Amino acid sequence: MIDIKILAEYAGLLGKGTIDTLYMVVLATTFAYLFGLPFGVILVITDRNHVLPSKKLNALLGGVINVMRSVPFIILLIAIIPFTRLVVGTTIGATASVVPLVIGAIPFVARMVETSLKEIDRGTIEAAQSMGASPWEIIRKVMIPETLPSIILGVSITTITLVGYSAMAGAVGGGGLGDIAIRYGYYRYQKDLMILTIILLVVIVQFIQSVGNFLSRKIDKKNK
Repeated sequence: MIDIKILAEYAGLLGKGTIDTLYMVVLATTFAYLFGLPFGVILVITDRNHVLPSKKLNALLGGVINVMRSVPFIILLIAIIPFTRLVVGTTIGATASVVPLVIGAIPFVARMVETSLKEIDRGTIEAAQSMGASPWEIIRKVMIPETLPSIILGVSITTITLVGYSAMAGAVGGGGLGDIAIRYGYYRYQKDLMILTIILLVVIVQFIQSVGNFLSRKIDKKNK
């Protein structure tokens, strides 16, 4: 059982840790999709026999994304410390953690979006082309709307992945629940506090997944 005294004593700390974790994850997911979504679209439309085929661009972008995905997040976190300091002026705290979270998530998002867009039946694209739709119109009016439920599920998966990444950021003073778990649960052997952080992380993940599933189903029904 969790000691009630521990819960009361560290309620404020856990509250701040939860807010910091949500702040990091929401901000990182937003920026990751601002960059990752266009990259995913480009990967698809530059593929051969698509609306804007470009073998060189597709190979270059795909190669860069593969290299970025190959770097474990904990190594990336440390490797880009100088860049993080340049962007936000510090390497400690929730805001500093957003930088590596975004960079780590962009290639993941790009591949998620690519997978979603490739689910579209080729005949749907060809039908739009035969009616004179431009590549931009096909992207905006056919590809994105058709795969929106899948993209939303991808957003929830990405957000949950970033919750785990944010916990890793706590290992280098990144703030949030991961930082609390390491500083108090690991270094000070306060198991009750460790358990509480795990419970909070599980609640956050369940909430994100539930919201993602709900929105995806709702949009899918509208499309039908």
